[in-house]
Amino acid sequence: MSSIINKIRKELKQNSDEKTKKSGRNFFKEKIKLYGVKTAVVNKIAKEYFKDIKDKKKSEIFDLCGELWQSGYMEESFIACSWSYFVRKDYESKDLKIFEKWVNDFVSNWASCDTLCNHTIGAFMEMFPEYVPVLKEWAESKNRWMRRASAVSLIIPARQGKFLKDIIEIAEILLLDQDDMVQKGYGWMLKEASRTHQKEIYDFVTRKKTIMPRTALRYAIEKMPKELKIKAMEK
Repeated sequence: MSSIINKIRKELKQNSDEKTKKSGRNFFKEKIKLYGVKTAVVNKIAKEYFKDIKDKKKSEIFDLCGELWQSGYMEESFIACSWSYFVRKDYESKDLKIFEKWVNDFVSNWASCDTLCNHTIGAFMEMFPEYVPVLKEWAESKNRWMRRASAVSLIIPARQGKFLKDIIEIAEILLLDQDDMVQKGYGWMLKEASRTHQKEIYDFVTRKKTIMPRTALRYAIEKMPKELKIKAMEK
């Protein structure tokens, strides 16, 4: 284990408190490992310690990220997500395999999933759009977090109006998923896409509304005008 990881863990322990730990657990149905450190403090620690490693090779930084992920602590996963995003200008196509491994092997809650996917994987997909179809393979995974990742990796691009065809196709694959974390994930993706493609998303939702889980449907139409929401929610 590297000395920098030891220092980070020591600092996380020093900044932990029981109240933050207890309130943090209320956001999750799953059992999670928490130090109990406020997110703003975690982000500060991530930035501070990145100064010590910013000149290392990307592969070495990713190895450190892997060490952090393996601990299972949410705060350490957030630091790993920050570091992997900080080096985004150096991403290569082969990095997707590393990100996929992190999701498949280490992600165990929605917060770690979304932090990794919204930033690191989302940025990768914008840089290498030819790999967006890989997300459709993730959507077929037995791992619930891989399936959620297939959708939430496109949140930022969706907000910018990108990848509409792929977003619709991923929503199709996930449409009848029984897992509420997956339903919320693809519903969120559709909602962000509706900011710039309201008609297309509304048309999709109304075509599927008789079979689409209500959780996903509510998320998808959240940003739409009231009259469209009412129509979409009609049985």
